[in-house]
Amino acid sequence: MALLDEIEYRRCDRGEDLEAIYKLRYKSFRHHGLLLTESADERMVDDLDAAPNCYKFGVFMDNALISTIRLHYLTKEMPYAPSMTVFGDILRPRLDRGDTFIDPSRLAIDPELTKSSRILPYITMRLAFIATVHFRTTGCISMIREEHTAFYNRSFDSMPICEPRLYPPFTMPIYLYETRYDLSAQVSLDRFPFFASTASERRMLFDPPKRGELAPLTILPTAKYLAA
Repeated sequence: MALLDEIEYRRCDRGEDLEAIYKLRYKSFRHHGLLLTESADERMVDDLDAAPNCYKFGVFMDNALISTIRLHYLTKEMPYAPSMTVFGDILRPRLDRGDTFIDPSRLAIDPELTKSSRILPYITMRLAFIATVHFRTTGCISMIREEHTAFYNRSFDSMPICEPRLYPPFTMPIYLYETRYDLSAQVSLDRFPFFASTASERRMLFDPPKRGELAPLTILPTAKYLAA
């Protein structure tokens, strides 16, 4: 909660902040040996970044980008997300039945950070939890590496949906895990009180601005106000 006091979120759809996000993704994924090929411009971007159900966020501290995450809100009408390219045969029938999901991807943290590196995944994944609350989804699905499965199970009560599959350009099999909102939301809030958010914060993060209003440049976390 103390670190959250120093954080601001920015939804990035264009400009320098978006370019910084693409470069941070590349820097982080290359640092961890997760990419098969190099990029001449040192950017990591794909067609799904332009999907209509995509939300790209930067996490800033002292006006410096320290982490980033991309969220897709999956519905029957908008089934665009990384998970659909690998596990579409599993997810499509559920979308057709009315299930909805948040699919977080491209989670990247500046590899040069050390002091806060253990906390930043939680601070960044907080955005995925807020999205499940805001859109009232069935749950949150995550494509993760084997070494992260215990973390997702312990932290978010995530469970595997099917066997792992290959997902180029990554270098290892990918697992599909799901956190059911109806079963695990309160457990996550009890475990991580800083996941809490006000309706105002959720609207600023995910709703388009009303006519005549400007989109907020930055959004400050509101968990401390609920805790108080």
